[in-house]
Amino acid sequence: MANRGHMKKVLIVSAHPEPQSFNAEMARHAERVLTAAGHVVRRSDLYAMEFNPVGSAADFGERGNPDYLNYAIEQRYNQASGSLAPDISAEIEKLQWADLLVLNFPLWWCSVPAILKGWIDRVLVSGLCYGGMRFYDRGGMVGKQAMLALSLGGREHMFAADGIHGEIAPLLSPIQRCTLAYVGYEVLPPFIAWHVPYITRNARQNLLAEYTAHLEGVDALTPLTFSRMADFDENLRPRTRIPVED
Repeated sequence: MANRGHMKKVLIVSAHPEPQSFNAEMARHAERVLTAAGHVVRRSDLYAMEFNPVGSAADFGERGNPDYLNYAIEQRYNQASGSLAPDISAEIEKLQWADLLVLNFPLWWCSVPAILKGWIDRVLVSGLCYGGMRFYDRGGMVGKQAMLALSLGGREHMFAADGIHGEIAPLLSPIQRCTLAYVGYEVLPPFIAWHVPYITRNARQNLLAEYTAHLEGVDALTPLTFSRMADFDENLRPRTRIPVED
């Protein structure tokens, strides 16, 4: 890291079904690089854990309303009562422990694999991570950082401003803005491994070298900019509005 004296606690959540994949190697590589730099790393390999991605009433040991399942409200109730399902509680403990969360995944249909989406749904619980005007810079994860590390089949030029798919930043917005920043994380620029299924072994090694530099320079990365609650009123309308001409 840029500041080797600043030890971070890092949680890597990885989501690829093939342990021999380059994406899975990215997660292991990050663990090695960060550990060598003096950081403490834990990893949740969701497929290896056979993590259940399906949110349901079984997630709650108690029910605030046994007659109707409002998932977010039951999350809040069970978080407060300490009665969330054990697999959720175990991941929340890691989440609260970590200074930096790394989501490591292949980009499928411009989104995360279902198992990672289920981890987000079940683990970023209402009442702890967000809720009651507690989001963005007032969210439950304020003071922590998060970063995406992803691989995909497309070439970089395909995701340029004039590329066939358009810029990649808006495609990542549901994860970076509406998930990580929403619950209070300071979101760092992602690491993207392009065109992975179609490149040579040497090219893959070059990508890992680039990822090493990204990880070693993480303290110097400029966080992405998202909404600040102070810029909005009690109705979440902008305090400074641009006048519309007639």
